[in-house]
Amino acid sequence: MVNKIADILIEHGAIEFGEFTLASGAKSSYYIDIKTACTKPALLSQIGDAISENFEFDVVAGVAVGAVPIAVAASLSSGRPFCIIRKEEKEYGLSGNIIGDVKGKNVLLVEDVTTSGGSVIYGINSLKDAGANIETVVSVVDREQGADKRLAEEGVKLKSLASVSELLSK
Repeated sequence: MVNKIADILIEHGAIEFGEFTLASGAKSSYYIDIKTACTKPALLSQIGDAISENFEFDVVAGVAVGAVPIAVAASLSSGRPFCIIRKEEKEYGLSGNIIGDVKGKNVLLVEDVTTSGGSVIYGINSLKDAGANIETVVSVVDREQGADKRLAEEGVKLKSLASVSELLSK
């Protein structure tokens, strides 16, 4: 099966080889750089279309910084609102860590890359605390290192547009 998203990620140089330390602290011989790849409008648009065409949601959410462009692209493609989850709660102005209305809404959380699932757990908990219903997280790339199991423990399904095994096989 041809995975169009995997193909365009490769085309846009989203995978690099070398020695890297991941956000989880794990070491890796490759790095998947969705943040930089998503600065290219054609790629970002295709990612947004893939999400809006394949998943149901009232609101699409992303944790700042990496997932915000992905959430915006899915919002523009679908015509549905997006929200931003700040990594730290703001203590001034309107305060809080959620920008946008999620209370009582079916929210789809998007992520650029999932490894162990640690970073998306924060987003899931923030959304639940704000009154959102969250059943699914969509990752552009799943590194297939346990995020799906960790999210299942939270009652949330992990879906990905591409897997690391698809990227490495190309």
